[in-house]
Amino acid sequence: MKLFLPSARATNWLLIIGFCSLGYALYMRYLAVENSTVGLACQAGLNTWLCYSRRIAIALFTNSVFGVAALIVAALNLIRPSLFLFALALAAASMGVVLYNAQFSALAVGLLLLSLARRAPATE
Repeated sequence: MKLFLPSARATNWLLIIGFCSLGYALYMRYLAVENSTVGLACQAGLNTWLCYSRRIAIALFTNSVFGVAALIVAALNLIRPSLFLFALALAAASMGVVLYNAQFSALAVGLLLLSLARRAPATE
């Protein structure tokens, strides 16, 4: 019985994806969403990429999109493990943990850990 374990190369890509999404989520939270200067400027009508990204991020985490998406993709990955689904769930969960969707995202991380104990899909 061979378990679903990413290779060394795939693990490096998963680390890059995880750290990049975590870094972008930290940037959005602390330098765009919670920064009062940026918030006041954006509410005053400033049209920059940062204000646009801030509006999108606020709309997404208000509706728990990061957490729900991470949970759904992690559940799919638990049913049928694949690197693509694992990477998607990892990115969404790391964004959700930082951007106020910690409950669903933490559950998704737990499902991702459980998927590492699953049998690898049969390759023909």
